[in-house]
Amino acid sequence: MATGSHTTPRLFAVPLAHPRDEVDALPDSPDGAPPGPWTKEAAYRFCERLATSHYENFPVASRFVPAPLRPHLWAIYTFARTADDFADEPRFEGRRRQAIDAWEQYLEACYHRDVEHPVFMALRDTVRRHNIPIGPFKALLMAFRMDLTKHRYASFAELRQYCTHSAEPVGQLVLYVHGHRQPELHRFSDEICAALQIANFLQDLSVDIPRGRCYIPQEDLIHFGVTWDQLQSGRHTAEFKELMRFSCARVRTMFLRGRPLIRKVSPGLSLELEATWRGGMKILDVIEARDYEVLDYRPTLDKRDVVDIAGRSLFTFGRRFVRGEV
Repeated sequence: MATGSHTTPRLFAVPLAHPRDEVDALPDSPDGAPPGPWTKEAAYRFCERLATSHYENFPVASRFVPAPLRPHLWAIYTFARTADDFADEPRFEGRRRQAIDAWEQYLEACYHRDVEHPVFMALRDTVRRHNIPIGPFKALLMAFRMDLTKHRYASFAELRQYCTHSAEPVGQLVLYVHGHRQPELHRFSDEICAALQIANFLQDLSVDIPRGRCYIPQEDLIHFGVTWDQLQSGRHTAEFKELMRFSCARVRTMFLRGRPLIRKVSPGLSLELEATWRGGMKILDVIEARDYEVLDYRPTLDKRDVVDIAGRSLFTFGRRFVRGEV
């Protein structure tokens, strides 16, 4: 697990990674956020604008989530989204590691004092209110550092280990915000989050391969007889389609293993998770509907898909409500 334990840690028991004087001397904001001064309310509005302006396969603090909790999810999302941009976006080329390192210094500082930055002003309030340990945030930053140098994975086990840093901490943070700290719930969440991550990798082949990245394990490429040259040339061979069929089926199994979580959490989160779960499964449907020809095209969910997912999620929740399950 990325956090090591799901017991309730004391927030300010987290040790400093740097001497106090070094933490106080923060570098310039690596994301170029306006210098402020910021109020807590303005900081949360900043996070909301960023969170609602990015396309994602999953809802980010949708109307299903109780209104008082949405700002905290926006703060967490903005922290992760910005760090992800450091690792991927062209404008950070040449200073990616420096930006991630600076982001970590801001993170550590906000666990000890107020920080004049909108993301970390909001995040400090969020982690204090919900007693969130620093471990999941640190794990995410580790994943973004890995993205700078590691672009291939030898085995599926190795890919899952990457997901313990890149995906599973997100679900853990969401559960903390909703007050769910039980280890068994975190295990279900880890399955859903890793499935979402790997479904996204299958969705993004046309984007990642030209960049020299491949998140299909090497052992699977060898087993199905698919070469890196075939991937780069965009050849949708019979072998490639068999590989994709197998990969999609494996991710579906992961989604199914995590699905019990939806019935074990608070009603607002349950609706959000239902929509998230259906969104991930729908991406696999879209890939399959294209006969797995995704080396030259990135499949996405359109508005009809989103409406359908929301409708089905509400219908499922309604049936459970009538049966007294929520």
